Amino acid sequence: MPGSLSLLRLLLCACALASGCAQADTIYYPRPEAFENGKTDYGFELLQLALTKAGSAHHVELTPEYRQQTRAIMELIANRGKVHVVGTMTSTEREVEMLPIRIPISKGLIGWRILLMRDEKRDGLRNAHNARDLREVRMALGEDWPDLRILRSAGLQPDAVSAYRRLFPMLKAGRIDAIPRSINEIWTELERNPGLSAESFLILHYKAADYFFVNYANKALAEEIRRGLEAAQADGSFDRLLLDYYRPMLDKAALSKRRVIELPNPYLPPDTPLKRKELWLTYEQLKR
Repeated sequence: MPGSLSLLRLLLCACALASGCAQADTIYYPRPEAFENGKTDYGFELLQLALTKAGSAHHVELTPEYRQQTRAIMELIANRGKVHVVGTMTSTEREVEMLPIRIPISKGLIGWRILLMRDEKRDGLRNAHNARDLREVRMALGEDWPDLRILRSAGLQPDAVSAYRRLFPMLKAGRIDAIPRSINEIWTELERNPGLSAESFLILHYKAADYFFVNYANKALAEEIRRGLEAAQADGSFDRLLLDYYRPMLDKAALSKRRVIELPNPYLPPDTPLKRKELWLTYEQLKR
């Protein structure tokens, strides 16, 4: 009987270990608000591609419910096990709080911004040519977004808003005039917000990078993601996924018909891989 009990304990321990490993093999990425009606998510697909290229044993899933970016970042920093990887724009502060995989996941696309405006205002900036011409435009951004300081350093005065979802009612009500949104964000937001339009004549640009981030305790996972992204970059599958996903959005943006207003980004972290030209899309590539 004692021998049987020992064997039973060993079997139970083995099952517990197997269960723990199975759970550890699943990592979670924040479910985006727009992930519905059969729509895909680029960050989620790229993360899947990277893990496959790295030969990882990890299986990535979306969190069961929508995660606002601020909440997802807080969960990742706390390492509570609900979010294991986030894809977001970098800043010096974020690179202190989270471990970055320094390969820009949108290859700089996050720094190309079109103004989201009310329908009746979309043509009002036809004579704007530089940042000075935008100083009277009332803008707003999330209070924890790195873009806030970038725009303010260029002489603009965007308001800081505590919650992403508050931005659109503010714009519709006329409390602000515009929300600068990246090419890869604005079109989904337009679908969800009738009465708003993309400004017609301009595109703002500043050097910016969005990365996958993990908790500093998950260095092995970070290395797997880095290795997978490098492999996808080397064999061309990174670029194919990015351009296949974003080409319709780039076509809508019609960059060749827009004036580019360059803004400096003095807050770009010093380890940003600017010298690796293959990791950044050029203006000419975006216009094609």
